[in-house]
Amino acid sequence: RTRSLEYRMAQLEALGRFLEEKKQDILEATALDMRKPPFEAEFSEVLLCKNELNEALNNLSRWMKDKHVDKNLATQLDSAFIRKDPYGVVLIIGPWNYPIYLLLVPLIGAIAAGNCVIIKPSELTKNSEKLMEEVLPQYLDKDCFAVVTAGVEETTRLLENKFDYIFFTALVLPAALHLTPVTLELGGKNPCYVSDTCDVQNVARRVAWGRFFNAGQTCIAPDYVLCSVEMQEKLMPALREAITEFYGSEPRNSPDFARIVGDEQFKRVQALLSSGRVAIGGQTDEKERYIAPTVLVDVKPSHPAMQEEIFGPILLIITVANMDEAIDFINSRERPLVIYAFSSDNKVVNQVLERTSSGGFCGNDTLMHVTLTSLPFGGIGSSGLGMCHGQFTFDTFTHHRGCLQRGTGLEPINTLRYPPYSTHKMGLIRTATSIKRRGECFLL
Repeated sequence: RTRSLEYRMAQLEALGRFLEEKKQDILEATALDMRKPPFEAEFSEVLLCKNELNEALNNLSRWMKDKHVDKNLATQLDSAFIRKDPYGVVLIIGPWNYPIYLLLVPLIGAIAAGNCVIIKPSELTKNSEKLMEEVLPQYLDKDCFAVVTAGVEETTRLLENKFDYIFFTALVLPAALHLTPVTLELGGKNPCYVSDTCDVQNVARRVAWGRFFNAGQTCIAPDYVLCSVEMQEKLMPALREAITEFYGSEPRNSPDFARIVGDEQFKRVQALLSSGRVAIGGQTDEKERYIAPTVLVDVKPSHPAMQEEIFGPILLIITVANMDEAIDFINSRERPLVIYAFSSDNKVVNQVLERTSSGGFCGNDTLMHVTLTSLPFGGIGSSGLGMCHGQFTFDTFTHHRGCLQRGTGLEPINTLRYPPYSTHKMGLIRTATSIKRRGECFLL
């Protein structure tokens, strides 16, 4: 619902109407809360918010566009691009010093990015909090945006809920809070949807390669296949053929098949073989830490193999009625590090991409997206935090520092912002600092 450009623009425009129509209410609330001068309140709480808003409205369509990227030789015939997906449901906790500006600016960005938002104003600025609680929801979609009022105890409980992102501006930080930025590459259970319209032999080879590469000990390996009963019947012999082609009739003797890294890991993976029914493979040798390339069928979501990342040479197959059921199944679980989708129909692949969320996505192949340094690699939600690869690694380790170095002269110009304030000064400041919507003009 929040993903389309039209929806985001409409909500941002509504937020603009709030700022325009309730400007006097904002000035009065901030004056009651902390006796903020109207000049300062209009400049910092209203004008700067409008600038942020107009910047978003002017550029949102460009910000949202897919970014097509360079490819290596192996992917020249493919389409590689960056999709800009929203996080989901985000929480914004505002401070008291700029109770409107420091709440609405992240809200503008969250709306522009396509998220649903819970907004928690500071409880210390009671009048501004009341304004946000009672008036702001009149302008926004109540199904997707909510204002919550809470003190410290209630906020602590609020934070016990699972949010997809938290934006928290704090003036006084808890002593135990260490502001250490992190990048987490965690993995998870990566689904692989196989539609009824595909080249079964190609799918089997690509899935088998991705699953059994390094004996399945790959964080982006396809963890389980979602397909129809009819496709499963076609896929099983094709997978068996692919495994034999790759590793011979006895994979244990193949120089191209790895072993599990340690005894503890071997026992953990071996225990997962009890899930469902072994259709291919299943042989193990604890002394060698060998687990054969294995395919399990009749797997249920409640089985142990569906409760954790497998990280071994076991491929699960779960049957679904159709693509919609597959997407619902994927969306009912934690967001994975990557989602795979196979189909001869690009519309099907794009539907899976559009209607799901994951760290990465690869259509009609497995693992190959990680070969492109032009694509970011990283998780989302429980599958990881942050990204790497190419310039993205550089950006991860770079603080984008905002700097302004001004000259020491021309002080008469600066007097426009100094007290004593006046309507004339406000007009000049507005003209000098505003970001205009395209097509707007000011009469001087």
